[in-house]
Amino acid sequence: MKTLLKVEELAEALLAILVFAHLPYPWWWLPALFLLPDLSMLGYLAGSRTGAFFYNLLHHKALALLLGAAGWIMDHHLLLLAGTVLLFHSAFDRLLGYGLKYATGFQHTHLGEIGRHPAPAA
Repeated sequence: MKTLLKVEELAEALLAILVFAHLPYPWWWLPALFLLPDLSMLGYLAGSRTGAFFYNLLHHKALALLLGAAGWIMDHHLLLLAGTVLLFHSAFDRLLGYGLKYATGFQHTHLGEIGRHPAPAA
C-alpha cells in the first residue's frame, strides 16, 4: 500500500509540473516558489496547535485544488500558479513521508512520526 500511495503522490507532482508548463511563467519560478508553503511553519512560534493549523492549511491539497480551479475558471494565472505550487509542494512532501501535522508536535503526522528517533538504551 505504501508504494501505491507514493505512486499517487508522484502522479500528482507530475500533474502539477504539466499544468505549470502551460502557464506563462519562466521555468525557474516553480523551484523558486517551491518552499514558500513551508513559511507556514512559522506558526509553530505560537505553539504546536497554531503551527499545525497553519502548516496543514497551506499543505492541504483541497486548498491547492480550490485555488487552481478558481484560477482556471476565472482565467487568473496567478491563482492557478498558487494552486499548482501548493499541489506540487504538498505531493512532493507526501512523497518524502511528510504528512499533515497533529497538534501534539511537528514530528507527529498522519503518515507517522518523522525525524530522528532516539536509539534504544543498551
